Amino acid sequence: MKNLEDLFVHFLRDIYYAEKQVLKTLPKMARKASAPELREAFEHHREETEGQIENLERAFEALGLKARGVTCEAIDGILEEGKEIMDEAREDDARDAGMIAAAQAVEHYEITRYGTLIAWAKRLNKTDIAKLLAANLEQEYAADQKLTGLAESGLNKQAA
Repeated sequence: MKNLEDLFVHFLRDIYYAEKQVLKTLPKMARKASAPELREAFEHHREETEGQIENLERAFEALGLKARGVTCEAIDGILEEGKEIMDEAREDDARDAGMIAAAQAVEHYEITRYGTLIAWAKRLNKTDIAKLLAANLEQEYAADQKLTGLAESGLNKQAA
C-alpha cells in the first residue's frame, strides 16, 4: 500500500469481509438469545447487514473493482469471543448480557472502520461512495444504541 487510494481499497475489503462474517454470525446469535427483544434486534440487524453488504458492493463497482474481502483478524477475534460467550454461558440472562457486549464490540469496530473510510472517500473525492458508507455508519450507530438500550432497560440487571 503506497498511497491513500491503496489504503482505502484495503480497508474497504476489510469491512466487506467483516460484514460477511457478521452476516453469518447473526442468525446464531438470534437463536441463542433468550430475550425476545434481543432476538428481534439481532434479526433486524441481519437484514440491515445484507443491505450494508449491497452498499459495499456498489462502492466496489463504482471503483471498477470486484467485491472481495481480505481476512480481518480483528473481526475474527471479536466474533470468536462472542462464540465463546454463547457456548459457555450457562444462564440465559448472562448469555444475553454477554452477547450484547460482544455485539457492541462488533458495532464499535465497524463504526471505526466506516468513519475512517468516509473521511478517506471524501479526501479522495469519492462523494458517492462516502454517501453509501455513511448510510452503513448510521445503521451501525443505531444498532449500538439499540443494544445499549436493551442492556440498560433490564437485560444487564436480570443477569446480575
